[in-house]
Amino acid sequence: MQQLVFATQNEHKVVEINRLLSDLDGFEAYEVRSLSACGIDEDIPETAETIEGNAKQKAYHIHEKYGFNCFSEDTGLEVEALDNAPGIFSARYAGPQKNSKDNIKKLLKELSGQKNRRARFRTVICLIIDQKEYIFEGIVNGNISETESGESGFGYDPVFIPDGYESSFAQMDLTQKNQISHRSVAFSKMIEFLKTQK
Repeated sequence: MQQLVFATQNEHKVVEINRLLSDLDGFEAYEVRSLSACGIDEDIPETAETIEGNAKQKAYHIHEKYGFNCFSEDTGLEVEALDNAPGIFSARYAGPQKNSKDNIKKLLKELSGQKNRRARFRTVICLIIDQKEYIFEGIVNGNISETESGESGFGYDPVFIPDGYESSFAQMDLTQKNQISHRSVAFSKMIEFLKTQK
C-alpha cells in the first residue's frame, strides 16, 4: 500500500475526503494520511495569486521539505456579482482569523439587495508523485442564499445552494454532498488517474 499525504491542517477537509474515499472503489492501493498523522503541525504558505497556485505551493512545500508523495487542494468561492470574490481569500474574507461565521456575514452584507447571486465553488488539486505534478479541477455552480440554513459542512456551506437543489450544502448529509461537490469532482478525477498508476 502506497502512502499519500494530504497537505492540509484543515481537519474538516480530512474527514470529508476520507469519507469520499471510502465511498469510492479502487483506492485500496493507497493510504491517505493527514499532516497531523505525520507529526507535521506547521502552517503551510498560501501566498499565490490563484487557486491553482496555492494548491501547487502547498503540495511542493510538503514534498520538498519532507519528501512525501502528497497532494494539496485549494478551494475558492467565486461570486459573479463580486467579480469572483472572495476567490483565493475565501478562508480569510473577513480577516486573518479565518472565521466562517464572519466570512458569511461579510458575504451576505456585500450581496445585500443584489439580484444576481450566482456563484461557484472551485477546487484545484495538485498531486505530486515521484517528482511528477498532476492537476485536477472540480467546479459546482449555484446561488448564494439570503440567509443561512443547515448545520453540516463548513465554510460557506450554509449559504451555498447548488444548481438543481433547494437545500444548501450545510443541509445535506456528507454522502449527498460528496455526490455533487466541487471537492468530490476534483478528487474523483484524481482517483481515476491513480487507478491507472497501479
